[in-house]
Amino acid sequence: MRIVCPFCGERELGEFTYLGDAKPQRPAADAGEDAVYDYVYLRDNIAGAMSEHWYHGGGCRAWLKVTRNTLTHEISSVEPAAGAGAAKVGA
Repeated sequence: MRIVCPFCGERELGEFTYLGDAKPQRPAADAGEDAVYDYVYLRDNIAGAMSEHWYHGGGCRAWLKVTRNTLTHEISSVEPAAGAGAAKVGA
């Protein structure tokens, strides 16, 4: 599998680290124990198109939001994750 980084171009999968589903949102600090439990442990196991977070550690060190089909591994889009960009090398 290859991922087309918006900053570096097409790269081998080994340059990236998979974080997981991009949909869950961290609960507020005062959200309570049930909300934190749901955030940490309850995840959907989607068969089909899914938005995921990937880290390009072997390249620009940017966080990416990748839309990938979990059945075929076909990638339909790659974009910078919200609030992320290409990190300055050596910074």
